[in-house]
Amino acid sequence: MAAGGRGWFRALALGVSFLKCLLIPAYYSTDFEVHRNWLAITHSLPLSQWYYEATSEWTLDYPPFFAWFEYALSHIAKYFDPQMLVVENLNYTSRATIFFQRLSVILTDTLFIYAVHECCRCVNGKRAAKDILEKPTFILAVLLLWNFGLLIVDHIHFQYNGFLSGLMLLSVARLCQKRYLEGALIFAVLLHFKHIYIYVAPAYGIYLLRSYCFTANNADGSLKWRSFSFLHVTLLGLIVCLVSALSLGPFLVLGQLPQVISRLFPFKRGLCHAYWAPNFWALYNAVDKALTILGLKCNFLDSTKIRKASMTGGLVQEFQHTVLPSVTPLATLICTFIAILPSVFCLWFKPQGPRGFLQCLVLCALSSFMFGWHVHEKAILLAILPLSLLSIQRAKDAGIYLILATTGHFSLFPLLFTPPELPIKILLMLLFTVYSFSSLKSLFRREKPLLNWIETIYLIQLVPLEIFCEIIFPVTPWKQHFPFVPLLLTSVYCALGITYAWLKLYISVLTERTSVRQKAE
Repeated sequence: MAAGGRGWFRALALGVSFLKCLLIPAYYSTDFEVHRNWLAITHSLPLSQWYYEATSEWTLDYPPFFAWFEYALSHIAKYFDPQMLVVENLNYTSRATIFFQRLSVILTDTLFIYAVHECCRCVNGKRAAKDILEKPTFILAVLLLWNFGLLIVDHIHFQYNGFLSGLMLLSVARLCQKRYLEGALIFAVLLHFKHIYIYVAPAYGIYLLRSYCFTANNADGSLKWRSFSFLHVTLLGLIVCLVSALSLGPFLVLGQLPQVISRLFPFKRGLCHAYWAPNFWALYNAVDKALTILGLKCNFLDSTKIRKASMTGGLVQEFQHTVLPSVTPLATLICTFIAILPSVFCLWFKPQGPRGFLQCLVLCALSSFMFGWHVHEKAILLAILPLSLLSIQRAKDAGIYLILATTGHFSLFPLLFTPPELPIKILLMLLFTVYSFSSLKSLFRREKPLLNWIETIYLIQLVPLEIFCEIIFPVTPWKQHFPFVPLLLTSVYCALGITYAWLKLYISVLTERTSVRQKAE
């Protein structure tokens, strides 16, 4: 990024930080208590009890680096209110506690701001514009810094996704800058902060193997096998082993590694979260429900043998489907693996440099979101954020971004269900969506429209859906008998859009031709 760009970037960063401060008094979810409890566990108990403590239902289920992160925060928290660090003080929420935890999210977002700055430096200047508002770097900075999903999930709902996304974007920036070892180190550290990023590990592994461990290609783009560097592989292996040893080593010594793993991968939680993430399994569940209702009406099913619905009642537990085959963790793992495989093959056999890596990363994130076990709706941000980097490069990717971001962000609306937050989420969503459409349309104004008429109609229908869920449905008699209907409609409708965006991106990647220059690189 040019020196002259530092002023506007600083203004964007300060502006969004000020907005985050204004959101401090807003509603917060149970995740607030989750992180307070983790502060208490890591501060009050010895290391040997961290992954065994179960006074609260919100047990520690993040990797060790995040536990140490909470431990570090707890030593600052004690100066705000020591009572928040008592394990037995369940659901403790003093004003000092709220202020500290909100402030910790805002301050740790500094890493995210730095990562966005580094990503902007990676943007080429082919689309130079006189107006600063039309520069790709400016548009990218707004799409990332002011991302609607991060704002409501972190600074209202409450989590630390900005900090973690900062690590991911920083690793991406380092790989784009060909600082491969730095990128690998940052991503290895990220995996031990939050293990959900293991879904995009294939993209990192293949890209590093193809671009760093093999140092040259033939003129036709095929791999020059003699260019393999044993030294580079050894260095990458050392990074992974050292980071893993630092994270998991103490628990291995204590003989607690199986307990840590059981906390990180709790397969007893069931296929779907309380609110169905808008993915393939939401559509699968909806079809099962529809077939069940049809079967009962046609007397194909015995109502006495059908379990009472639990997947729409807000419970997080194992569930057996009625008509369709029930899904196991192994089945979701196989589906995810199959869905990711084509993108990995493209990255290996059709190398396109950093852009090819980003495409594979987004497809890995989306594939795991589509078919993963017990996926949270917030995981869609794992695909939206890196797709932002692609959206400013080509009109085709910009169109996919608009569909995915609009649908994915709308699917987060049920996270904020309190009346005071209704105008906030609608206003922020409108501002971000209008800017996304207008800025990307302006950037690619010389090319064909970013969306076709069917895609446009689909996105417009989100407006009446929101009106029905928030205004009409609550005053109808259905609310008493079918309280899950708004969640079901939101999840299923958004699942259609996200599935479409995933398929459209996949088709784009699979059918794309590699230029001679890209092959040589």
